Amino acid sequence: MTRFFFSVLLLPFLGFSQDAQDFDSAFLMGQKEDVISAKHGLLPQVEIAFLQMQRAAKKDSIELKNVSSYRSYAVQKRIWNRKFERFTNEGLSPEKAIQKIIEYSTLPGTSRHHWGTDIDIIDAQPSVEGDVLLEEHFQGNGPYVKLGLWLKKNAATYGFELVYTKDRSRKGFFYEPWHYTYSALSTEFLSSFIEENLIEKIAKDSTLLGSSYLTESFLNHYLEENIKGISIQLKE
Repeated sequence: MTRFFFSVLLLPFLGFSQDAQDFDSAFLMGQKEDVISAKHGLLPQVEIAFLQMQRAAKKDSIELKNVSSYRSYAVQKRIWNRKFERFTNEGLSPEKAIQKIIEYSTLPGTSRHHWGTDIDIIDAQPSVEGDVLLEEHFQGNGPYVKLGLWLKKNAATYGFELVYTKDRSRKGFFYEPWHYTYSALSTEFLSSFIEENLIEKIAKDSTLLGSSYLTESFLNHYLEENIKGISIQLKE
């Protein structure tokens, strides 16, 4: 049984009745969707905080838009398999294809988006063609510069922290200025994921392309650099 007593105790004060058993290993690995809000793909407590932040941003002429929140194990596996197939078809070896994938995408079962605490945010007002989740959109004269500055100043007030910061000492996934997490819950979930050693289960899925290359050495390295490679604010 996972240890979420601190986090779960917060929920009754908000009018919810979720219990610790809702947040077991299946939940942590994206295999339990019934505790997630269908509308926003967030846990109820996180949804309330996001909507509060959204209203505050609107007063400053910024329209916060949730473009990605909850992803199930199955969805993350489709993303992984599609990328693995594309990169190997382009000529990369399986090992290099996996390294290319984990620049931005996680192994299914290890995504923070499995928890209903993490959210990819853009400003809905600027018209942006193509991929909206690009670092360049948050730099220079990019359409989301104002959004990035607003979030940097205000997100923590509502309980959200940037996950993959632009910090040279941080390893793992590339910088994602759009990816925020509700830290009061996600820090607990991450601790439980690590303590239960759930990373061991990943390579056992034979339908996951490249699974035979997910050696114990690779998974240990991935745990240390990718899963733990987060903002220092989330480690304090």
